Amino acid sequence: MAKATTNAQERKQREAEQRRKDIIKAVRKLIKNGGAREITLRKVAEEAGFSTTIVYSLFEDKATLITQAMDSDLLDLVKAMRQARDPALSPVENIKRVGRAYVAFGLKHPDQYALVFMERRPHAPVDRSSVEHGNPDQDPYAFAYRLFVDLAAAGLVRSDEAEIASMAQIFWEGVHGMTSLRLVFGDDEPWFDHEECHAHLDALMDVLMAGILQRFGV
Repeated sequence: MAKATTNAQERKQREAEQRRKDIIKAVRKLIKNGGAREITLRKVAEEAGFSTTIVYSLFEDKATLITQAMDSDLLDLVKAMRQARDPALSPVENIKRVGRAYVAFGLKHPDQYALVFMERRPHAPVDRSSVEHGNPDQDPYAFAYRLFVDLAAAGLVRSDEAEIASMAQIFWEGVHGMTSLRLVFGDDEPWFDHEECHAHLDALMDVLMAGILQRFGV
C-alpha cells in the first residue's frame, strides 16, 4: 500500500513538473509575441491548454510566472560568463573576458536577453525564482560581483564592500549598455557611425577597467 502511495505521489509530481514546463513555454511564447505587459494568467492558461486554477496553483501570480520564465536564460548567461573565466589569468583580464562573454551572449540571444534585461515587467520576490539569488554559480550579477572581490583580494582595488558593489555595478552597466544599444540599433544607428563591434567591445573593456582601477585603486 505504501509503495502504491509513493508511486502515485511521484506520478503527480511528474505531472505537475510537466505542467510547469508547458506553462513556462506558453509564457515565453506570449512574451515574445506581445511583451511581458500583455501577459495575464488567463492568456497563459489558454495558450498552455490548462485551467486558470491550475496556473494559479503552480505559480501564485503574474510576477512569479514571468520571473520563472527567465530563469533558464539567467542560468545560460552565467554559464557563458563562467566559461570565459580562466584561473590562470589575472583578475583584470578575467573581468575583461567575462565582459566580452556577456555582450556576446546578449547579441547571440537577443530575444532571451531582451526578456530578462530590457522588458518592463512586474517583479516577484527573489525567493520565487529557481535561480538562487547571490549564488555566483547561478546568479550572473553575483558572479560579476565575485570577480571584483577577486580583484580586491589581489590588492589592485580597495576591499570595502560598498566600493566592490559600485565596481560591479559600473561594470554591469557598461556591458549592458553596449549590449542593449547594439540590439536596438544594430549597426544602423542613424545618428553616428558604429565602430566594429569586437573592436569597440575591446575598447569598452579597456576603458571600464582603467577607470575602475583609477577610481578604486589602492
